Amino acid sequence: MTSSVSIVFHSGHGHTAKVAQAVAEGCDATLLAIDEHGCLPPAGWEQLAAARAIVFGSPTYMGSVSWQFKKFMDASSSVWARQGWKDKLAAGFTNSAGINGDKLATLHTFFTLSQQHGMLWAGTGMMPSNAKAARRGDVNYLASFAGLMTATPVDATPDEMIAGDLDTARLFGRRIADVVRRMN
Repeated sequence: MTSSVSIVFHSGHGHTAKVAQAVAEGCDATLLAIDEHGCLPPAGWEQLAAARAIVFGSPTYMGSVSWQFKKFMDASSSVWARQGWKDKLAAGFTNSAGINGDKLATLHTFFTLSQQHGMLWAGTGMMPSNAKAARRGDVNYLASFAGLMTATPVDATPDEMIAGDLDTARLFGRRIADVVRRMN
């Protein structure tokens, strides 16, 4: 059985894949990895067609999505031409080494893609951890509203990712699941 939520993502070094897994835990989503050549696995387009919600994920490289994710975006033009994703729920997430790292530009790229397709956008719906007592491991420490942002030091492995970012990703997944349920 196909999940009602598909997470389509590219991960260059494993960090974005780890975030995708955490989001999937929160919404029982099916993961759909874009490979190093920018291609979906067999039946990937059919999986996206069957989903009620599509969550986009990419690392932020040089202030935007990876070229592999951009190749996927461009390939979605045939879906756009037949309005295949119209009125599906959309959301997005990104990871980069810097706390800011221009991640908002990546989220705006996802948002623009979703609007080109006539999709409905969901942000995080989370309050930020922005009091003096806040710590880097708190939920939504990066204070992102438009979509999920995580930050991983450039020399950290995926297993060394900040626990609070992964907790935030799971809560973001729950938000997506809740919105999908309300859309019934």
